Amino acid sequence: MTNRRAFLKHLGIGALSVSVLPSMALPMDFTGNKKLFFDISLAEWSLHRTLFAKQLDNLDFPETAAKKFGIHAVEYVNQFFKDKAKDKAYLGELLQRATDQGVKNILIMVDGEGALGALDEKERSQAVENHYKWVEAAKFLGCHAIRVNAAGKGTPEEVQAAAIDGLGRLSEFAAPHGISVIVENHGGVSSHGDWLSAVLQGVGKANCGSLPDFGNFYEYDRYQGVTEMMRFAKGVSAKTLGFNEQGDEAKIDYRRMLQIVKDAGYRGYVGIEYEGKELSEEEGIKATKRLLERVGEELS
Repeated sequence: MTNRRAFLKHLGIGALSVSVLPSMALPMDFTGNKKLFFDISLAEWSLHRTLFAKQLDNLDFPETAAKKFGIHAVEYVNQFFKDKAKDKAYLGELLQRATDQGVKNILIMVDGEGALGALDEKERSQAVENHYKWVEAAKFLGCHAIRVNAAGKGTPEEVQAAAIDGLGRLSEFAAPHGISVIVENHGGVSSHGDWLSAVLQGVGKANCGSLPDFGNFYEYDRYQGVTEMMRFAKGVSAKTLGFNEQGDEAKIDYRRMLQIVKDAGYRGYVGIEYEGKELSEEEGIKATKRLLERVGEELS
């Protein structure tokens, strides 16, 4: 990617590229001379419209990440292989395809398996057990974690107590498999950094942590929320929705966010999760990658 930029600049057509594609306004700021303090992964949700339209199959995701975007670490979404958690032939094929492309499987984002913070003990226990198969699938694929939700209906205090129990039991199951259970700020009370941090503190297990998402805070200050969650972080989600003419995220200060991530001592994967509509999914992913590279290099 860097060589191509240098080539365009040498030909004197860099200005044309900027005028035609405003989201690419600063693509040549990233020199590639510094190793970033983090690694970049691609969240499958960035391609959710393409996947739901059947224009891309989950099995082809690793190759797409590697060949189309130059990204060699991926984060799966269970919705795109919902009935395959126990299908060893399918998982074996997925693992082989990732291996063939030199792609590392990082985690599986798990939705639709019940509320781990349900107040009803029976419902909560069922939700915990529903997640077991994804722990096992993650281990099979060589992932380090599954991403779950701390959901439940009740007062913040009631859901907190229930989520501590549900996450704690799931983490106990996951520990012997070498899998971490990581919670994203993903709507409801979980989008309050102080609440989620208190839940994780209450669980108190080494393999139970957070996946701070830069964008999912709604009425809560996003920078405060990420700061509160980073001490538990076992992953980071770089949410983007739109970009200005300089190539920066329109509503999220990425320099400030990545400084928070760096100051917390985090040196793991930062996953691209483009969810905007102004750019195509492909261009949005590329724009997010350029942004992470440019700002990451400034801070490294």
